[in-house]
Amino acid sequence: MKIYRFLSADDTSEFCHKVSAALAKGWELHGSPTYAFDEANGVMRCGQAVIKEIEGTYSPNMKLGEQ
Repeated sequence: MKIYRFLSADDTSEFCHKVSAALAKGWELHGSPTYAFDEANGVMRCGQAVIKEIEGTYSPNMKLGEQ
């Protein structure tokens, strides 16, 4: 089964560490990263979709970050 997550954070090293941690756990990049201005908070935000193949059956109760 393939699962999907969308990682996002302010444009700081925190975002790079978040994506790097997901890659280290076996997640793969899916598509291009996104970059947009968050007008409400006055900061740039980054996003990256990641996917991972796992055993089992999908449940909306599963914690994707723990996979």
